[in-house]
Amino acid sequence: MSPPQIVLIPGLMNDADLWRDQVSGLKDIAKPRVADITKGNTLAVLAEMVLATSADTFALAGFSLGGLVAQEVMRRAPERITHLALLDTTMLPDTPERAAEREALVAQAKKPGRFHGFGRKLARSYLSPVNQSNEDLIGRVRAMTERLGPEVFIRQTRIERPDSRASLTRIPCPTLVLCGRHDVLTPPSLHEDMARRIPGAELVILEESGHLTPIEEPDKVTASLRALLRRGTEPNARIAEASSET
Repeated sequence: MSPPQIVLIPGLMNDADLWRDQVSGLKDIAKPRVADITKGNTLAVLAEMVLATSADTFALAGFSLGGLVAQEVMRRAPERITHLALLDTTMLPDTPERAAEREALVAQAKKPGRFHGFGRKLARSYLSPVNQSNEDLIGRVRAMTERLGPEVFIRQTRIERPDSRASLTRIPCPTLVLCGRHDVLTPPSLHEDMARRIPGAELVILEESGHLTPIEEPDKVTASLRALLRRGTEPNARIAEASSET
């Protein structure tokens, strides 16, 4: 029997290097593939691109913006997803204030000159205190943003963030919800709420991470994904009970 496919979706201004350690750490039990979400301008388009380039059934992990894409994939084709992982992401729409902040960032990115997608100020927002001076880690993130450039930043930043709270309750497969303890962008309290809404979800909070868990604590993210893939694919109990009552 061939190993299952796991599709790994990066976040905003991330490319395949975000998942480098997980690809290496999962290849003995799965077929990892990193999705490309740099070309579409809506969650619907990105989700369809993921579905069109994936196996008939597959495990799915989404980080940050990639987690929003993963939730859209689940809404469109739940029967194709065997396992789901949502990392450092959200189920909430942008507030008017956050939407205005995004447009301000877009305006900044449109200015002429070299595009610096990950400076010191962003590092303080994205990384845990112990990693904010980690030059290797900062350089790795900056290299991704510079490879992708301002056009991708603008396109991804303007993607509408929907309210996904209702759809979380209908997720039928084994699910992992994971975030960093020091994630100030999508904090642990948000993930606790998310996990409560998903039937049978496992919540993992990594103590030494900020927002960038796949590169801040790569071994623990890999271990959590391996544990998820070992879980059975039977429908969660609450889903099965609900189906039997209809």
